[in-house]
Amino acid sequence: MDNVLGEVRILYEQGPCLLINKPGGLLTQAPPHIDSVEMRLKKFIRVRDEKPGRVYLAVPHRLDRPVSGVMVFALHQRAAKRISNQFEQRLVGKEYWACVEGTMKSDEGTFIDFMRKVPGEARSEICEASAEQAKQAILHYRVLKRTRYKTWLSIQLETGRTHQIRLQCGSRGYPIIGDKLYGSTLKFGEHHEDERRRCIALHSRRLKVRHPMLDQYLDMTAQLPETWAAAKILVADESQG
Repeated sequence: MDNVLGEVRILYEQGPCLLINKPGGLLTQAPPHIDSVEMRLKKFIRVRDEKPGRVYLAVPHRLDRPVSGVMVFALHQRAAKRISNQFEQRLVGKEYWACVEGTMKSDEGTFIDFMRKVPGEARSEICEASAEQAKQAILHYRVLKRTRYKTWLSIQLETGRTHQIRLQCGSRGYPIIGDKLYGSTLKFGEHHEDERRRCIALHSRRLKVRHPMLDQYLDMTAQLPETWAAAKILVADESQG
């Protein structure tokens, strides 16, 4: 059944709680008949468990199409509500790894902005606090490694806005590598003619969430995809230069 999941990797499954490692370039959700993580997981569960009817799969949070990394899903409604409540109350621990263009001088810091989705477009923008639909966005970063042209960051999200990391980094002149939408001039990973399938150097590295039915926390780390291998080599080569 690996051909059903493709590059989607199951990291944990216990009861109605499922955690996976999402590949970049794949939608989290999509309309019927369009490839997505949700569609692949439903098909996998239907075949594996020999379910004759519909498969219930809740999506408490999402990752942008070009982003990879750990995600959590729920297999029944009560579990879905409990996991969603954790996200709403900001009780979920989230760490992202990002490789950005430019050299950030501070070893750590916090980005605080107001942002909103651009009406009718698949992007967000920085705005005034008084602007219509403005929402506060807060993230904390720590530099893991820097070179003459790139900086490797560990990012902790305090809020979860649409394209938050991508916009907050890009608006400060440090776009995530491969993220043309927010100012990157560098390519990342495999090149696809279809821009929607291209990946960026942003990875949901770690997710800490309370199991919806058990008295325990799940602390899952997602391995970097192979597309990061080239970036690692470049970082090593540049640091020697």
